[in-house]
Amino acid sequence: MEEIFFAGGCLWGVQEFMRHLPGVVVTEAGRANGSSDTTETDYDGYAECVRTQFDPQEVSLKELMDYFFEIIDPYSVNRQGDDVGEKYRTGVYSRDAKHLAAVRGYIKSRRDAHQIVVEIKPLTNYVKSDDEHQDRLTLNPGDYCHIPIELLHKYRS
Repeated sequence: MEEIFFAGGCLWGVQEFMRHLPGVVVTEAGRANGSSDTTETDYDGYAECVRTQFDPQEVSLKELMDYFFEIIDPYSVNRQGDDVGEKYRTGVYSRDAKHLAAVRGYIKSRRDAHQIVVEIKPLTNYVKSDDEHQDRLTLNPGDYCHIPIELLHKYRS
C-alpha cells in the first residue's frame, strides 16, 4: 500500500468521494502541514485533508489525480464552494518524493498548468481528526458538502 494526502476543501466530502474509488483501501479525515502545535481547537495553518491509502496495482497516482481534479476547483485559492479560508486550500502532500514528483508532472502536463494553484508539498505534520469528523457524510448524509451529490456517489459500487 502507498499513502498520499489530498486537501480539497471541507474534508467530509473529500473523504466520502475518495473512499469509494477503485484501489483506495483506507481513508482518514485529518489536517496537514500546520504551522503550530495543535490541540483539539487550534489548527493554525493546517489544511483539511484526507489520508488516502491505495493499492498501486489497482489505481495509479495519475488516476487518483484525475479523480481529485473532478471534485476541486484547482484555480481557487483558499476556497472550495462556500468554504473559505486557509484550511480549505487545495493541496497534495506526501512523505514520498516520488509521489510529489509525479503530482508535479501531472500538473505540468495539463494545458491549464499555469492557472493551477494546488499546493504540492512534502507532508511535514499530520493530525487525525476526531471521531466526529471520520466518515461524516456516510453517517450524516444530509450534512453540507461543497461537492455536488452526483459526484459524491459517482464511483459507489
